[in-house]
Amino acid sequence: MTRLILTRHGHVEGIDPPRFRGRQELPLTAIGRAQILALARRIAAIANPAVVFTSPMQRCVDTARAVAEACGIAVEILPDLNDLDYGTWQWRTYDEMRAREPAMFATWMAAPHLVRFPSGESLQDIVARSADALRVVLERYPRDGDCVVMVGHDTINRALLLQLLDQPLSAYWRLRQAPCCLNELELRDGRVWALGINERQHLAGAGE
Repeated sequence: MTRLILTRHGHVEGIDPPRFRGRQELPLTAIGRAQILALARRIAAIANPAVVFTSPMQRCVDTARAVAEACGIAVEILPDLNDLDYGTWQWRTYDEMRAREPAMFATWMAAPHLVRFPSGESLQDIVARSADALRVVLERYPRDGDCVVMVGHDTINRALLLQLLDQPLSAYWRLRQAPCCLNELELRDGRVWALGINERQHLAGAGE
């Protein structure tokens, strides 16, 4: 049985008020830096992971390094864990795009599986990428007792969870992923057990 610990990077600008962050490089805020330390302590206390895989975005790499240091393990970048490419919408605020493209914005909020961002990606694209990333991880760590950490983004984590929990793309907005949350899952013989989703208790006093 492979144990998978899936987490999101720490807090950055553009979460509140919300922007389409995507591939925009953003440093962790002071809150984010406190969150990644709390996350690292929690993972080190509950698991003995073999490796931490991460998106190539710096906010995820910094989060992964904190976990790696606490657990004494290596960091490995998986490009397929990168955030959704919002194309021409990247770094635009929600309010701006709601005013400029009201029909598409409304569809994104109500039926996100029907949207492709101009010069960017769709949810179908990110599901394919995340499935490839998960396949790589499970092929390398298939044995009972294996434990791995994956550090991603709000979008990539939702895409992974939808697949692992056998949910449709239309359920995208039902799965919240807070900064430095913990999702714990066990996988064996094609079956998945969810032990915890979007857990944040470890962030008390760290900006949560």
